[in-house]
Amino acid sequence: MNLNIKNITFIIVTFNSEKIINQCLNTLPKEAYKIIIENSKNIKLKTELESKYDNIEVILNENIGMGASNNIGIKKSKTKYVFILNPDVKFNDYTLKKIFEASEQISDFTILSPKNSDPNYPNYKESKTNKNTNENIINVDYIDGFSMLINKEKFHEEEFFDENFFLYLENNDLCLRMKKKDHKIYIIKNSTVDHHGGISTDKLLFNETEYLRNWHWMWSKFYFNKKHYGYLNAFNKVFLNLLSAMLKYFFYLISFNFYKRNIYYMRMSGLFNSMLGRKSWYRIKD
Repeated sequence: MNLNIKNITFIIVTFNSEKIINQCLNTLPKEAYKIIIENSKNIKLKTELESKYDNIEVILNENIGMGASNNIGIKKSKTKYVFILNPDVKFNDYTLKKIFEASEQISDFTILSPKNSDPNYPNYKESKTNKNTNENIINVDYIDGFSMLINKEKFHEEEFFDENFFLYLENNDLCLRMKKKDHKIYIIKNSTVDHHGGISTDKLLFNETEYLRNWHWMWSKFYFNKKHYGYLNAFNKVFLNLLSAMLKYFFYLISFNFYKRNIYYMRMSGLFNSMLGRKSWYRIKD
């Protein structure tokens, strides 16, 4: 395949990520085109990034979620391929070289990714039905969304990320939809990235971010399963989560642990809203 730096656009969604985004960008090739979707409307960050880096465009945007923001970047890009990254991802010196080498052995792909360098947190689930191309090019069922190289020509415009998801499982949904159509998804094992999960937002927002994550994890878990497997199967998937959240909410309520109480309240709220068919509306307050 003719995969090279000239036909790839890097897309990174940021939200209060000014302390980490530079570490990511400094590991990308200078000549590569980059689109940053800045969801906290940080004009200062836009000015700094566009003056510091070549071939970069920063789009100030409402906080509409990871999937919807990635869609903006994908549709804005003019290259055949887009590389979706989180701002807390860093490339190694050989990351792209190994991907380009592997692509020469692949006749076709829809999504591929380097492997996460931390073996305790694999960013893929290996396929049980499709044979691997070789020991280095692995057929997988899904890839984590912090690193995804996407072949745009395999998608219709409406088939990128489902914008009903605000946070979590939008990448699983994307991969599952593509696997149902027998598209190829690969991990390149000798190409790695470093992913420092959970540090892409400011530490001052820690509590609010944890509330957001717990609300949307539960909302997305039910919505994902309902979308692909039906309402009853989705309810079965989340029943123990709901029961646990209710019990822990009342325990932390009577023990005056307000932070933990709020965590489990958010889990219940996310689940109830998803079960009632409501949108993923919860956001961090300004």
